[in-house]
Amino acid sequence: MASLKEVKLKISGVKKTKQITKAMHMVAASRLRGAQTTMDAFRPYAEKFAEVLGNIAGKAGEDVSPLLMPRDAVRDIHVVLCTSDRGLCGGFNSNLIEMAESVIENRSDGYAEFSFTCFGKKGRDWCRKNKYRITDEYLNVVGTKIGFNVASSAGQALINTFLDETYDEVILIYARFASLANQLPEVKQLLPIPVIESDKKELNEKEHVAEHIFEPSPDALLNTMLPRNVFVQIYDALLETSTSEHASRMRAMNNATKACDDMIESLTLAYNKARQAAITTELMDIVGGAEALRG
Repeated sequence: MASLKEVKLKISGVKKTKQITKAMHMVAASRLRGAQTTMDAFRPYAEKFAEVLGNIAGKAGEDVSPLLMPRDAVRDIHVVLCTSDRGLCGGFNSNLIEMAESVIENRSDGYAEFSFTCFGKKGRDWCRKNKYRITDEYLNVVGTKIGFNVASSAGQALINTFLDETYDEVILIYARFASLANQLPEVKQLLPIPVIESDKKELNEKEHVAEHIFEPSPDALLNTMLPRNVFVQIYDALLETSTSEHASRMRAMNNATKACDDMIESLTLAYNKARQAAITTELMDIVGGAEALRG
């Protein structure tokens, strides 16, 4: 059995750890509120932007812009991987990396080559460990106040390389914020931009289908809106990932704090047992000594 001093030192150490985890939980909760507000404000815009653009592209046809035209053979696949820069957020980063591994396994037919643009150190380190080619890396972006210029600069670089036929397809992997307890890794095709094809059955069920009036023509609009759609989708993914990171860290720190409470309770019980055992031993020594003197 451990001595009283050792158990007391362990209790003191766990209490200090609890103070740290509790402080990190409060910091994550504070950052989560701001990130979630920004995400909730931008999410409807991103969804509606993609919907309207998909409808316009569907009416104009894929031949209008090279950003809409899928390649005959997909050999060079570029992955935009969004992770965090720091750990202590549970399985947040491991889930995103597992999704990237699943994409590579499903899309790898012996001919496809993969390259990465990494947002966050965790994804960058994983790519380096597995010797994947990294073309761009953006560190200390996720989890902070994200500017739209970060998404626009990254998106423009992806568009340029896609038009130069360096990449045949660009895939975006990020964490979608579903709730405080659930953050889902998602895969989205970024380039070529997928065209929304309306389902006839769905159209028959709807009473009214929105019609958009274009000024100027759809072709002219697409030349401006298609690149911006790439920027919007990347920015939306960064906001979703940032909010998911804070929620995951808040939950992880809350679980760590509860684990510290359980450890303190267990160690306190062990301390009391050791203390009682020491007292009992001393009493037995005193009684034994008294009996010896009496005899």
